[in-house]
Amino acid sequence: MCLFNSHSLTHLPSIYTPLSSIIKKRYIFVFESLNGPGPLAPLFVDITGVYFRPDGLGNTYICGCSPNEENDKSEDNLEVDYSVFEEQIWPALAKRIPSFESLKLKNAWCGFYDYNYFDQNLIIGPHPQQKNFIFANGSSGHGLQHAPAIGRAISEYMTDFKYKSIDLSRFGFQRIVNNTPIFEPMIV
Repeated sequence: MCLFNSHSLTHLPSIYTPLSSIIKKRYIFVFESLNGPGPLAPLFVDITGVYFRPDGLGNTYICGCSPNEENDKSEDNLEVDYSVFEEQIWPALAKRIPSFESLKLKNAWCGFYDYNYFDQNLIIGPHPQQKNFIFANGSSGHGLQHAPAIGRAISEYMTDFKYKSIDLSRFGFQRIVNNTPIFEPMIV
């Protein structure tokens, strides 16, 4: 079973501890820069939370940012706020990579992250009281990077009732119950 907005399930009486996972609105912007660093550039994350990476083999890039607390929206609409790009992202990009000063915005969209506000990290594995309730959520911002490991770990757990090749038990729900967060800086 795949769930979106999974935090709503943990308010059921049999689950006991509320899941610290909520949806957060995030923007992705696509731009072109003819003199940018090129298609072999790595994912770049600025100390401001602005990030970019190449998109394809041309001079196209995608970018976004981790919003500050006052602008961190948990709303239902999927309208793009272009002021985020113009006021926060573009200036940071141009400061780091001067050729981005003349970039051309091509497209934008927004969607929802499954955001774990407890420690901004994955929640994976069985629920402490409901062993047949398996979590694999809350990893937005780095979920794409973790997806192969998450898939392998969950498949191992569901077939063998334990992790075999990748022990992700540290990221289990029990850390929320025990109040032992695992923080990682610069999550996008």
